Amino acid sequence: MVYDLAVIGGGIVGLATALEVTRRYPALSVAVLEKEDGLARHQTGRNSGVIHAGVYYQPGSLKARFCKEGVEATIGFCRENGLPHEQCGKLLVATEAEELARMAALQERCMANGLPVERLDATELRRREPHVRGVGALFVPTTGIADYGAIARRMGELIEAAGGAILTGREVSGIREEGGEVVIEAGGRTLRARNLIACAGLMADRLARLCGIDLDFRIVPFRGEYYRLGSDRDQIVRHLIYPIPDPGLPFLGVHLTRMIGNYVTVGPNAVLAFAREGYRFRDVDPRDLAEMIGYSGFRKVIRTHLRSGLSEMWNSLSKRRYLALCQRYCPELRLDDLTPYRAGVRAQAVLADGTLVHDFLIRETARSIHVCNAPSPAATSAIPIARDLVGRAEKRFGW
Repeated sequence: MVYDLAVIGGGIVGLATALEVTRRYPALSVAVLEKEDGLARHQTGRNSGVIHAGVYYQPGSLKARFCKEGVEATIGFCRENGLPHEQCGKLLVATEAEELARMAALQERCMANGLPVERLDATELRRREPHVRGVGALFVPTTGIADYGAIARRMGELIEAAGGAILTGREVSGIREEGGEVVIEAGGRTLRARNLIACAGLMADRLARLCGIDLDFRIVPFRGEYYRLGSDRDQIVRHLIYPIPDPGLPFLGVHLTRMIGNYVTVGPNAVLAFAREGYRFRDVDPRDLAEMIGYSGFRKVIRTHLRSGLSEMWNSLSKRRYLALCQRYCPELRLDDLTPYRAGVRAQAVLADGTLVHDFLIRETARSIHVCNAPSPAATSAIPIARDLVGRAEKRFGW
């Protein structure tokens, strides 16, 4: 059988894309290829579960547009399919007077992105969150929480109900375009499709290279480590609690997150991983590590962010230092409040000059479209990303 479309990647972006195709073009045959034995095993199933409002993103960027559209789309999908979600809102807390100027800049960014935002003084912050300390905060009410693994699995069910195929255990080892088709070697089998959309996350650059794309980036993995608070702390916060991010650092900082399931996590940090699927400090993949070290863009990133990178590594190794990050805005937390929780690995595209790619990055060939960088808020934005990809496919593939 020759499928009309093969989608590589059983995470939420690939599944949302396949689902969008089945809805717009029910006559097309669609197959989703996933290398694991189930869906949502990596970034989708190991993130913080936040429905991001779009606070931080450059106005006019794909991130800003897709995230804002994604809030409504994600909540709508959850409602339609009876999936748990909650729009609990987020507080960005300034813990020192020096952070108030950065907080004001974030407020302006919210307004530029068309987001509702409310500025709170220390008294109002304390009233709303008795366990949180700060000199001020921004309240963003549209932020929420969901279970993205559950969303992805439901998308898979809907794809199959529409006649699509979900093919797990199919790790892609080869792709070539020949005779008007894309020939895919996956899991020891050959699959043929007229067109391909790759949403491969941590393996995005490798699949793009298989399709002959001249890469101007590489994927560098960063592990985000979390702790879960004990059950006696389940009601410690009513909202999501975030620090005011340092604009000189590439990640947002450790935060308190209410989760679906009525518990609270702390995290993530951002530690260089020594394997693309390195969920533990001791996980090392020689191929992944050699590729990173051999890439000039990686070496430049390390030089630029050496101090912050070493600090993150030390925070990872020292539970006490990790706790200190949380105590800045929640001082009553103690070491025994932090219990182990699953880690995630973020796929970060890095250009050859050492620039971290912050927006979505998409590349194309005659018969394929590749999502090469889909950083947070990709889970929130999955449905709008899918709509955009199908729009590109209509033009590229002549649907």
